[in-house]
Amino acid sequence: MAKQIFVNLPVKDLKKSMAFFSELGFTFNPQFTDDNAACMIIGENIYSMLLQEKFFKGFTKKEISDATKTTEVLIAIDVNSRQEVNELVSKAVGAGGIIYREPDDHGWMYAHSFADLDGHQWEVLYIDVNAMPKS
Repeated sequence: MAKQIFVNLPVKDLKKSMAFFSELGFTFNPQFTDDNAACMIIGENIYSMLLQEKFFKGFTKKEISDATKTTEVLIAIDVNSRQEVNELVSKAVGAGGIIYREPDDHGWMYAHSFADLDGHQWEVLYIDVNAMPKS
Protein backbone atom coordinates (compact mmCIF):
# COMPACT_ATOMS: atom_id res chain seq x y z
CA MET A 1 0.00 0.00 0.00
CA ALA A 2 1.16 3.53 -0.73
CA LYS A 3 2.75 5.58 2.05
CA GLN A 4 2.27 8.99 0.46
CA ILE A 5 0.61 10.60 -2.56
CA PHE A 6 2.16 13.26 -4.78
CA VAL A 7 -0.20 14.84 -7.34
CA ASN A 8 1.99 16.44 -10.03
CA LEU A 9 0.54 19.53 -11.70
CA PRO A 10 2.09 21.60 -14.48
CA VAL A 11 2.13 25.35 -13.84
CA LYS A 12 3.05 28.26 -16.08
CA ASP A 13 4.57 30.46 -13.34
CA LEU A 14 5.82 28.63 -10.25
CA LYS A 15 6.26 31.74 -8.11
CA LYS A 16 2.72 32.97 -8.85
CA SER A 17 1.29 29.51 -8.15
CA MET A 18 3.15 29.31 -4.85
CA ALA A 19 1.88 32.77 -3.87
CA PHE A 20 -1.68 31.75 -4.82
CA PHE A 21 -1.65 28.59 -2.72
CA SER A 22 0.13 30.35 0.16
CA GLU A 23 -2.80 32.79 0.31
CA LEU A 24 -5.09 29.77 0.72
CA GLY A 25 -3.04 28.68 3.73
CA PHE A 26 -0.97 25.90 2.16
CA THR A 27 2.72 25.56 2.98
CA PHE A 28 5.63 24.09 1.06
CA ASN A 29 8.33 21.58 1.94
CA PRO A 30 11.60 23.41 1.20
CA GLN A 31 13.44 20.07 0.91
CA PHE A 32 11.55 19.38 -2.35
CA THR A 33 11.20 22.95 -3.61
CA ASP A 34 13.48 24.76 -6.07
CA ASP A 35 13.21 26.90 -9.22
CA ASN A 36 11.56 24.03 -11.16
CA ALA A 37 9.19 22.55 -8.60
CA ALA A 38 7.45 23.17 -5.30
CA CYS A 39 6.15 20.53 -2.91
CA MET A 40 2.85 21.83 -1.55
CA ILE A 41 1.67 20.17 1.65
CA ILE A 42 -2.05 19.36 1.43
CA GLY A 43 -2.32 17.07 4.45
CA GLU A 44 -0.59 14.26 6.27
CA ASN A 45 1.28 12.33 3.55
CA ILE A 46 -0.63 14.22 0.80
CA TYR A 47 1.28 16.59 -1.48
CA SER A 48 1.00 18.36 -4.78
CA MET A 49 4.14 18.89 -6.79
CA LEU A 50 3.75 22.12 -8.72
CA LEU A 51 6.10 21.76 -11.68
CA GLN A 52 7.13 24.41 -14.19
CA GLU A 53 5.66 23.23 -17.53
CA LYS A 54 9.10 22.78 -19.13
CA PHE A 55 10.22 20.64 -16.19
CA PHE A 56 6.92 18.71 -16.16
CA LYS A 57 7.45 17.78 -19.83
CA GLY A 58 10.52 15.79 -18.78
CA PHE A 59 8.24 13.28 -17.02
CA THR A 60 5.82 12.50 -19.85
CA LYS A 61 5.83 11.67 -23.54
CA LYS A 62 2.34 13.16 -23.95
CA GLU A 63 1.30 16.75 -24.53
CA ILE A 64 0.39 18.71 -21.43
CA SER A 65 -3.32 19.40 -21.14
CA ASP A 66 -4.40 23.02 -21.09
CA ALA A 67 -6.45 22.90 -17.90
CA THR A 68 -8.27 26.09 -18.89
CA LYS A 69 -9.78 24.20 -21.84
CA THR A 70 -9.83 20.50 -20.91
CA THR A 71 -10.11 18.49 -17.71
CA GLU A 72 -7.80 15.61 -16.98
CA VAL A 73 -8.20 15.45 -13.22
CA LEU A 74 -10.40 16.83 -10.44
CA ILE A 75 -8.49 17.31 -7.21
CA ALA A 76 -10.83 16.74 -4.28
CA ILE A 77 -9.86 17.63 -0.74
CA ASP A 78 -11.93 16.96 2.37
CA VAL A 79 -11.92 19.65 5.06
CA ASN A 80 -13.34 19.81 8.60
CA SER A 81 -16.49 21.91 8.13
CA ARG A 82 -18.86 23.62 5.70
CA GLN A 83 -17.42 26.94 6.88
CA GLU A 84 -13.91 25.78 5.96
CA VAL A 85 -15.17 24.82 2.48
CA ASN A 86 -16.54 28.32 1.93
CA GLU A 87 -13.48 30.03 3.44
CA LEU A 88 -11.04 28.11 1.21
CA VAL A 89 -13.02 28.85 -1.96
CA SER A 90 -13.34 32.50 -0.95
CA LYS A 91 -9.57 32.73 -0.40
CA ALA A 92 -8.98 31.09 -3.79
CA VAL A 93 -11.16 33.67 -5.54
CA GLY A 94 -9.48 36.49 -3.62
CA ALA A 95 -6.08 35.19 -4.73
CA GLY A 96 -7.04 35.17 -8.42
CA GLY A 97 -8.76 31.81 -8.85
CA ILE A 98 -12.28 31.42 -10.20
CA ILE A 99 -15.39 29.55 -9.13
CA TYR A 100 -16.15 27.02 -11.82
CA ARG A 101 -19.16 25.37 -10.20
CA GLU A 102 -21.72 26.52 -7.67
CA PRO A 103 -21.90 24.69 -4.31
CA ASP A 104 -23.55 21.28 -4.04
CA ASP A 105 -25.41 20.65 -0.79
CA HIS A 106 -26.58 17.08 -0.20
CA GLY A 107 -27.18 17.57 3.52
CA TRP A 108 -24.54 15.05 4.58
CA MET A 109 -22.00 16.32 2.02
CA TYR A 110 -21.27 19.90 1.04
CA ALA A 111 -18.92 20.77 -1.82
CA HIS A 112 -17.74 23.88 -3.61
CA SER A 113 -15.17 24.25 -6.38
CA PHE A 114 -12.54 26.61 -7.72
CA ALA A 115 -10.00 26.66 -10.52
CA ASP A 116 -6.46 27.79 -9.71
CA LEU A 117 -4.32 30.14 -11.82
CA ASP A 118 -3.57 27.37 -14.34
CA GLY A 119 -7.17 26.15 -14.55
CA HIS A 120 -6.75 23.01 -12.40
CA GLN A 121 -10.07 22.18 -10.77
CA TRP A 122 -10.17 21.80 -6.99
CA GLU A 123 -13.22 20.28 -5.27
CA VAL A 124 -13.38 21.28 -1.61
CA LEU A 125 -15.79 19.19 0.40
CA TYR A 126 -17.05 18.45 3.88
CA ILE A 127 -18.56 15.05 4.57
CA ASP A 128 -20.57 14.38 7.73
CA VAL A 129 -20.35 10.57 7.89
CA ASN A 130 -22.89 10.47 10.75
CA ALA A 131 -25.51 12.10 8.53
CA MET A 132 -24.90 9.87 5.49
CA PRO A 133 -27.94 8.02 4.18
CA LYS A 134 -28.06 4.45 5.48
CA SER A 135 -28.86 2.80 2.16
